Amino acid sequence: MDKKFLGVIVGMGVITGIIGAVLSIPSDAAYTPQTNQKIGLVINSPNQSTTLQELDDVYSVASDSGIGRSNVYLFWNSVEPVRGEYDWSQSDVLMGFNQKNNLKVTLYFSIINGETLGPFPNWIGKPSLNSIGEDRVVGVLDEILSRYDLVDTVILAGQTESQFRYYEQNIPVYKELFDGVYEKIKEKHPDVKMGNAFALDHVLNKNLRYIVTELSIGDFVAFSYSPVDTLNDIVKTPAQAKDDLYQVFDLAGDKKVGIFELSWSTSDFVGGNETTQTEFLEKSFEFYSENESEIEFFTWYRQYDRPTGSCIVEAPEIGGQTLEIGGSSYGTSEYVAERLSHYLCSAGMIDNDGNPKSSWTEFKKQIETIN
Repeated sequence: MDKKFLGVIVGMGVITGIIGAVLSIPSDAAYTPQTNQKIGLVINSPNQSTTLQELDDVYSVASDSGIGRSNVYLFWNSVEPVRGEYDWSQSDVLMGFNQKNNLKVTLYFSIINGETLGPFPNWIGKPSLNSIGEDRVVGVLDEILSRYDLVDTVILAGQTESQFRYYEQNIPVYKELFDGVYEKIKEKHPDVKMGNAFALDHVLNKNLRYIVTELSIGDFVAFSYSPVDTLNDIVKTPAQAKDDLYQVFDLAGDKKVGIFELSWSTSDFVGGNETTQTEFLEKSFEFYSENESEIEFFTWYRQYDRPTGSCIVEAPEIGGQTLEIGGSSYGTSEYVAERLSHYLCSAGMIDNDGNPKSSWTEFKKQIETIN
């Protein structure tokens, strides 16, 4: 569900009190559980404003579950605000916490973010797919991957089906761009895998399968999934949602599958509750266990709830800086957006007061069983 990026950029909100590198935060000699690098969690704080110490605690709670990876949403405009000049102040914080907790990272770097392109730095302007520039993309990705060796997978485009729903003629243009970037990044970073992400619920609800099969390129095909209809209401049972997940293999063809963001909200506003969230989490791990050899990574969305009404914002901040995210791809009506907001704010496995839901206990149990 790449539309989430508008409201929960890197899952953190505002980080206050960033002084020096996070890597300098002392590590406690605490027990470290056995981890599984395929199993991930979108790690987030429960509040919009977060201190370094609070974020340290959030990551510690997440890593104690036994996960081995997280997602980091890192946009070009925040990394290279001036051409050839890189700002690592935001990314060093997040990557530092991942490194401290021995987590691999799935990097989301949005050339495509649903219906919109970018967000791009101001010096690039608003390019078309034809004019983004293969070498410029390779340049910034090379800088990121050279700095952070914990990144082992890169998603170049998210909610990709929405970009080409009405512009199929641009699919060959993007394939050429992707192939060029892929080839050059592989020369520099042969162990890093790259692919595109699609919102499985969109693909199924809007019959956009053909776009996924056209763009099953790279090392893997990634999917987000929510059990919702086009109005963002939960309309599937946990068993039906598990059945939906099986469709990713036909869509991905001979490529491995990445489960990028898997979610189930507990908001009764959209038809969710704790019982069905826990049931689906259990079903989803059944799916993982039955198909582990075909799955590149398997990441649950997300750790904490957020306060009601805080999950859709136009200009999220991190480190005291406003991020330019660009357009919206989460719906054209207030009704749809309102339901998405409720869905997202209650998609965590721990409520925003820090109380674990039954799904959090089940999540840790499932990882322990797999490990």
